[in-house]
Amino acid sequence: MEQVAGVVLAGGQGRRLGGIDKSLVTLGGVPLVARVLARLAPQCARLAISANGDPARYAAFGCPVLPDADGELQGPLAGVLAGLDWARREGFAALVTAATDTPFLPEDLVARLCAGASRSGLAVAAEEEAGGVLRWHPTFALWPVALRGDLRAALRQDERRMRRFAEGQGAVPVVFASGPVPPFFNINTPEDLAEAERLLAQL
Repeated sequence: MEQVAGVVLAGGQGRRLGGIDKSLVTLGGVPLVARVLARLAPQCARLAISANGDPARYAAFGCPVLPDADGELQGPLAGVLAGLDWARREGFAALVTAATDTPFLPEDLVARLCAGASRSGLAVAAEEEAGGVLRWHPTFALWPVALRGDLRAALRQDERRMRRFAEGQGAVPVVFASGPVPPFFNINTPEDLAEAERLLAQL
């Protein structure tokens, strides 16, 4: 498997968690961003954090902090572009992204995405729901660095939908099985955080 870089998308403002920085919310006493970095570290050759604002708040995690290039806060796709620009500077051909609020992400995420990527080199994690419907999780994706130009152009056209952009570039879904601890369970509310604490106890 080709070595890839990894970026944690940490731009969530945590409005439903009281307006605090969601990436620094603690689960089992550990910040969410630290949990996601720990899951990705064995899978990626290098890691960075995509976030705007004061980068000093992430100093303890030992990763580069990548702000959006234009400073216009265009959502996670802008974080992907910042990650792709960084990955290119570091000599990588591909980047895997993961959301900071999803602490149980698969330990084989990168391998599975790389194995299932389309000819364009793009793959998006998905889960099968009732009735065989696939739920895409586009913040968990493999992005070829060669897409930088197309993504930059799409952002200039105010594209913000990750799935729509990925599908337009030929992405394919890679299906991950769910289980007692859902791999893409994400934390948006105090109730979600309480449920994550319960799920953590099962690991």
